[in-house]
Amino acid sequence: MYLTRKNQNWLPEVFNTLFDTDLFPKMNMTTTTSPAINVIEKDNEYDVELAAPGMTRDDFKVTLDEEQNLVVDLEKKVETGADDDATKTETGRYLRREFSYTKFHQTLLLPDDVDREKISATCEHGVLKVILPKFAQQEMKKEAKVIEIK
Repeated sequence: MYLTRKNQNWLPEVFNTLFDTDLFPKMNMTTTTSPAINVIEKDNEYDVELAAPGMTRDDFKVTLDEEQNLVVDLEKKVETGADDDATKTETGRYLRREFSYTKFHQTLLLPDDVDREKISATCEHGVLKVILPKFAQQEMKKEAKVIEIK
C-alpha cells in the first residue's frame, strides 16, 4: 500500500486549482509561501483580502501591470540571531545566525466593471486589503450608435 507520493510537487497545483475562480483567475505565481486570498463581491466594490501574518505595509507592493491586471508582490527578508551582542558585531563573529526570506507574486485579472483609477489598499494586522470600486451603473451603460453605410 502506497500512502505517500514520490513527487510532492502536485500539492501547490491542487490548491491553485481549488481556489482559482472565473472572476479572478490566477495568471502566475512565484512563491515559497502562498498567502490565503479572499475575494468578496459587494454591491459597489470587490474586496481582496490577503493574509500574511507578520508582514507590514512596507513588505507589500500593489500595482497595475501593462494589461491593467492587479499585481500583488510581497517580499521580506529577516535576519535573526541567537545572541544579540554576537549578531551586532561587524567582525564576523556569529555564534548563530538564521536567514528567513519570503517572496510572493500574484497577478489577478480584474473584471471589466472595476474602476481602476479608484483602487485603494490598506494593511492592518498582517492582512492586506485591496478595495476595487465598481463603476456606477450609468458609467457602464453602452451608447447605441448608428453606423452610416456608404
